[in-house]
Amino acid sequence: MKLNWEQFLNKTLNITMNENYGMQSDPNTNSPIYEIVFKAGKLIGAYDEGLLLETQREKELIKIFIPFQSIKCVEIFNF
Repeated sequence: MKLNWEQFLNKTLNITMNENYGMQSDPNTNSPIYEIVFKAGKLIGAYDEGLLLETQREKELIKIFIPFQSIKCVEIFNF
């Protein structure tokens, strides 16, 4: 299924990424601890290869490009 992301321009997205990052080993189980990675921001562009978000961090405007293959789940806010 192909979704028309342009209908969500200027909406706030919270994207769960496919990639998890191993942080360290849990001393109780000797297994790795993984961090779930999220990206959040206002959708300002939708392209064939992915989505462009805009957000503010430490009083600086940041743009984040997220390729579609990196996206696991998307929450859409401000309907």
